[in-house]
Amino acid sequence: MSDRRKRLHEILLTLINKESNFELIEEDSGDLTTNFSDKDTANLSRVIEKNRKIIKRYQALVRTAVTLDTLMDSENDENFKIK
Repeated sequence: MSDRRKRLHEILLTLINKESNFELIEEDSGDLTTNFSDKDTANLSRVIEKNRKIIKRYQALVRTAVTLDTLMDSENDENFKIK
């Protein structure tokens, strides 16, 4: 694994640890094996919507980690140019 990738992993893990309400994607495969009554369809829709929001949060954390890593690289580059 490259140094940059390791650094990104470390930043991402730090961001995740700072999250007070970090959620995992919900697995609700029981709903997928039913005959899909109205109630089951509503429950499945809620699970899908919740998972979509969780994935968007994951994406935001990854983008933040990449941004922080890039900023650290640019700061290091600037520091080397000054000296």
